[in-house]
Amino acid sequence: MKDKIIKKATDMFLKLGFKSVTMDDIACEMCISKKTIYKYFSNKEKLIEEGTEVVQQNIHAMMNKVVAQNHSAIAENFEMREMFKQMFQSFDNSPAFQLKKHYPEIYYKMIANKVEDCNAIFRQNIEKGISEGLYRKETDVEAAVKFYYMLIFAINENTMMEKDAYELEAKALEYHTRAIATPAGLIELEKQLLKNNNQ
Repeated sequence: MKDKIIKKATDMFLKLGFKSVTMDDIACEMCISKKTIYKYFSNKEKLIEEGTEVVQQNIHAMMNKVVAQNHSAIAENFEMREMFKQMFQSFDNSPAFQLKKHYPEIYYKMIANKVEDCNAIFRQNIEKGISEGLYRKETDVEAAVKFYYMLIFAINENTMMEKDAYELEAKALEYHTRAIATPAGLIELEKQLLKNNNQ
């Protein structure tokens, strides 16, 4: 029952907003009593916190799945974008922006957990691209990871609409790739941009 509550509540929070969904709304949607929810979660904040942890685990698993498909480093980044688009395209408001605005403590705890994961994925991607000859071998890997991470997170936490965040992330990815790409990498980037624009 606990997992079902987390799943339903998280879907509602993401679609309708963390602030606007109440414990009553969740109980009503699930046809259970509010008392049942409180049996597992002492308050709404606890439910949001556990829900965001589950979302993070799902995102991590899906990112690993994309990496396992063994695309080129540049194609891999575009596949990641497509994955996030599928996950969040039905939302009008950016979940990260909402969470930061209404539940900053939960947001910053989530970010602390996310930093390590994302940095590892970004680092792995850059090292892979260097070995494939798509990124320049003299690239300062740590600096590139940090710059890209800061760009993506600044967009997510400061952009209210999910559609705007998605478009800005596309520009950040292109900017990041052009900064470290070899001539072969630029050809691959143009190929991915063309494919992306035609979707």
